[in-house]
Amino acid sequence: MEQAPLIVGAGPTGLSAALFLAEGGVQSRIIDKAPAPSINSRAQVINPRSLELLQQTGVTDAILHEARPIHRVVFYEDWRPLTELEFGHAHPDFPMAVLPQARTEALLADALAVFGVVPERGTALGSFEQDNDGVDANLISFDRSESFRAPIMLAADGAHSKVREALGITLEGSSFPEDWPLYDIELNDPLDSESAHVSFVEGGMVFLLRLEPGVWRLFGNLPDLLERLPRGTKAGAIHWQSSFHVSDRVASRESVGRVVLAGDAAHVHAPVAARGMNLGIEDSFVFAHCAVDALHGNLKRLSDYELMRHEVHARVVARVDRLTRLARGQPAIVGMLRRLMPAITTFGPTHRSMVELVTGLDHPIKVDL
Repeated sequence: MEQAPLIVGAGPTGLSAALFLAEGGVQSRIIDKAPAPSINSRAQVINPRSLELLQQTGVTDAILHEARPIHRVVFYEDWRPLTELEFGHAHPDFPMAVLPQARTEALLADALAVFGVVPERGTALGSFEQDNDGVDANLISFDRSESFRAPIMLAADGAHSKVREALGITLEGSSFPEDWPLYDIELNDPLDSESAHVSFVEGGMVFLLRLEPGVWRLFGNLPDLLERLPRGTKAGAIHWQSSFHVSDRVASRESVGRVVLAGDAAHVHAPVAARGMNLGIEDSFVFAHCAVDALHGNLKRLSDYELMRHEVHARVVARVDRLTRLARGQPAIVGMLRRLMPAITTFGPTHRSMVELVTGLDHPIKVDL
């Protein structure tokens, strides 16, 4: 076990990385400071690219057994239909699929357990140092501390990554000032359940997606979202309520020596294009290929990871940022530009670009330079 890579963070990125490593014949050690998996799910959509990458593990079949497909995004102006973006046939084999992140994590953990790898929950990374030959990590749980030496460490510890901070790596980009309220709420199924719905309103946007019969995900950048529902919609019990701030940022570095960053530790952005969790799963796939080679002596592959992924992250986050600025409708001149959405979604090049962004098919997956 002393030669096992250490993965910090047992969310979708960390679990996927451990699973892809196991598929490549490498047993890893994966820790998470939380004592149990979260029961709440920020991410709700798994895109075709993620399903494509996970197919070899068997997780894709398990996801599709539980998930519900969606085929389009419908855009509105004050809930008056404006245009739609159809992506149901973007991938020949896989749809956009709605499944709570908590279930995706559980299915990844089940597949990982087959290889004898179980996340060590309630175990935090205290500190670490690295040299030319490995990483020395201090692991802290409620009743003990432990020194562990790993040949490689993956930081999949989220947007507030302790590893990224310790390495002195900055997140570069911009942030938006307002709170984005979020609800999982009972509604009387006001809209088509096979679509995601985005309504542009003065000064902002409202997003709706059905999670299960009678329960919808609602978020937006306005404080009074419950007053912005479609006409005739009846709101019931709130299953979960939260809020978040939006930043569109990419880490200035994504590998330092034998330490690599992935997922939200490496990039954060608005949920507008449903890329956060999915981009992290991509990172894990590429990391696993690079890490297996590095463990066999080709350490250059860790810097290859950075070269391959940083370019992707910068491009995706920049595109999401532009889409978010348009959706927010602030300042007013930007709000007026949203009326061009019918032209944007029907003009061939921009239609194709938006479909590829939403489905994760906007770039090939490179595992070699």
